Amino acid sequence: MSTIAANAPSGALTQGHKKVIFASSLGTVFEWYDFYLYGSLAAIIAKQFFSALNPTSAFIFALLAFAAGFAVRPFGALVFGRLGDMIGRKYTFLVTIVIMGLSTFLVGVLPSYASIGIAAPVILITLRLAQGLALGGEYGGAATYVAEHAPHGKRGLYTSFIQTTATLGLFLSLLVILGTRMYLGTEEFEAWGWRIPFLLSFVLLGISVWIRLQLAESPLFQQMKAEGKGSKAPITESFFSKNGKIALLALLGATAGQAVVWYAGQFYALFFMTQTLKIDATTANLLIAGGLAIGTPFFILFGWLSDKIGRKPIIMAGCLIAALTYFPLFKALTHYGNPALEAASATSPVVVSANPDTCTFQFNPVGTSKFTTSCDIAKSALAKGGIPYSNKAAAPGTVATVTVGNTAVSAFEGAGQEPDALKAAGDKFNGDLKAALTTAGYPEKADPARINKPMMLLLLTILVIYVTMVYGPIAAWLVELFPTRIRYTSMSLPYHIGNGWFGGFLPTTAFAMVAASGNIYQGLWYPIIIALMTFVIGSLFLRETKDVDITK
Repeated sequence: MSTIAANAPSGALTQGHKKVIFASSLGTVFEWYDFYLYGSLAAIIAKQFFSALNPTSAFIFALLAFAAGFAVRPFGALVFGRLGDMIGRKYTFLVTIVIMGLSTFLVGVLPSYASIGIAAPVILITLRLAQGLALGGEYGGAATYVAEHAPHGKRGLYTSFIQTTATLGLFLSLLVILGTRMYLGTEEFEAWGWRIPFLLSFVLLGISVWIRLQLAESPLFQQMKAEGKGSKAPITESFFSKNGKIALLALLGATAGQAVVWYAGQFYALFFMTQTLKIDATTANLLIAGGLAIGTPFFILFGWLSDKIGRKPIIMAGCLIAALTYFPLFKALTHYGNPALEAASATSPVVVSANPDTCTFQFNPVGTSKFTTSCDIAKSALAKGGIPYSNKAAAPGTVATVTVGNTAVSAFEGAGQEPDALKAAGDKFNGDLKAALTTAGYPEKADPARINKPMMLLLLTILVIYVTMVYGPIAAWLVELFPTRIRYTSMSLPYHIGNGWFGGFLPTTAFAMVAASGNIYQGLWYPIIIALMTFVIGSLFLRETKDVDITK
């Protein structure tokens, strides 16, 4: 590949440039594929590695392990951002892809909890942390690299191809999971076949490393190094100078809202369909994949549009529209995805009457707490079944009661009971509760014949279009906010705090909020509040950057 001139970004994009951008984007698709496999298989992984916990805690713990990879992404941004600003974008790419690929492959060969006990979840979370560190260094490099090759006036368009990689990586992971599940059957897939998509990542690792080896260094980075203008302390310059204020505003006024809109529209929508609406995993994944396929070109559209009208108005509009419409959209998902659940909760609402002092938060990630009060037993059974309910305070000393329409089912106090008696009481309560719910019309699972797939696809596509509005122009906006010598570090940290913490913890936070309140839509308040915060701060305090010269 020929050397790219230092002033190339001011001219037209050559075939060489296009090859570099394609190679960078394709490698990032594979990296996102690795990272998203875990999120898509969280329910199965909960059974494989957290089988000692009760089902509600196991699923939350699985989501926490998913979020652990996000938690360390800002630290990866600091480590690899510094390397990228000091030694170059290309070499940092190679390190991050190798760490990511090996960590993913090892998940595929990791023994389950039943085989090696507590070591299984410990090793799993360690691998997730390694993945998070690598991804923390990936995105800033890819976005910076592409932007520094793009001609002036087209940075929004060309960096939007990087923005498609996260969705395409998710799309690829869903296709591999669906293909494997359909070939093996659900039983075999959940027993051992879930490992195949992780093992395939080794092949993708080889392809990705080969692709990254073809890349030349960024022309702006080469020019900066040749002129001796590189930073000797990128972290200090990025966050402990006047540039730190811009980084903070980029976090609160751009990436935080972008992140929650992204994860609400893709991951939380998938969790909501499978865990709350009880739509079978194959149907839910196909619907999500369809929405992604239809919506993905809008990344390019909004990236291109941001070159014309600016990054800021598109991202702010996406945050505001999403915040205003999430409740009706998710209620519509219930209406078209599981109408029996909607009808039953309207005609025969479920109410838990209990002394609030005896009700604990249904969140037990280490499996040490025993939910033995009648309130905990009642709420645990409802949360496990995905049944919406409301709460009613009862007098102290009252045994919790679950009222389904006009039918009341009394729970029981489990403290102090012998194991056999406790099991017998639990079986009776669960049997009585199931009978009452069935009589009232509450379905165990969504009826495939009653799922309105075209309307579900339309709703999911709308959610994806919100994602494209906030995510399509964000890379160009972040790149343009910071100077070349510290660009990799400066943009990586706010991006990964926003997406790693605000976005990555959304599924866990929302699920716990729903389990605590009984309201299946309660978790939506989290992305709504964060999106509105970003809309206000970004609108008031962040500048438009589409016409800035990034060669300085």
